[in-house]
Amino acid sequence: MSNLILLLQEYGVLIVFAVVLVEQIGLPIPAFPILIVAGALGVDGDFSWPAVLAVSLLACLISDCFWFGAGRHYGKRILKLLCRISLSPDYCVSQTEDNFKRWGPKALIVAKFIPGFNTIAPPLAGAMGTSNATFLGFSVLGGLLWSGTGIAIGAYFHTSVDQVLGILSTMGTTALVVLAVLLLLFISFKYVERKRFHQSVDIERISIHDLKQLMEQGQEPVLVDARSATAQMLEPSVPGAVLFNGGDPLTALAAFGKDQHIVVYCSCPNDVTAAHVAKQLLAHGYHRAKPLHGGLEAWNTAFAADRPAPAEELGQGMPQ
Repeated sequence: MSNLILLLQEYGVLIVFAVVLVEQIGLPIPAFPILIVAGALGVDGDFSWPAVLAVSLLACLISDCFWFGAGRHYGKRILKLLCRISLSPDYCVSQTEDNFKRWGPKALIVAKFIPGFNTIAPPLAGAMGTSNATFLGFSVLGGLLWSGTGIAIGAYFHTSVDQVLGILSTMGTTALVVLAVLLLLFISFKYVERKRFHQSVDIERISIHDLKQLMEQGQEPVLVDARSATAQMLEPSVPGAVLFNGGDPLTALAAFGKDQHIVVYCSCPNDVTAAHVAKQLLAHGYHRAKPLHGGLEAWNTAFAADRPAPAEELGQGMPQ
């Protein structure tokens, strides 16, 4: 462990850059503790805290600009990809879309302090058409605030941090094993959290094929758009679908009978928002409510010939 501390003292700036970049890209490697350690070592003269702040900010900007560009070019698809590969529950997109719309690009200032939102906010800003200059300004402010807070905490509590590092240095390789186990436990906890979330939305879904059959039989199923208002801005709703924009779906469906076929769709991974809404409807007597397997993407694919061309195909890109 003493060798690790020596390594931190000699190559600490590069290590900070690498760890922050990996975490900001989306991997479950906590970077805030390394900033705290760097802040503590900076008080003792082992680190240059301006250099640490600079490389941390650079790592944040590289990641933010990468995801911002991906969101600008791929829109909703990149958001769904992030939730598929993330160890955080899939509601990460649906929970942040309307918050981002409410606060706008200013949300980037505090995004890095909010698990899940830190990775989702930059591509969401790109998908929402935030201008490059606005994004860059708020991204820099957010990176400075997050990095500076970690360094400041380490500097303020440097005595305690030094004591912990001293204890770890006397433990030899045992300390490395302890740190590895803690990291493994963290990743395991996130994985279990994700599995539990998936189990909570385990419900029978209706396929697009079965939905087509209902429509051909004249059953006239009620389509419910469970997406956020922001998602509806990014991609049009199915014509005639019931919208409740995050409100109470029971109120929106009060005029429909409980024996009617109700198909709920969203555009999130694993149809999680639609599944939650369908479960709520089932609990209140709408016994034919089901989420649409594949969501809006499945509908658009099945009815592509009847769907209007996307704005980008018409030369009407997102507003800046």
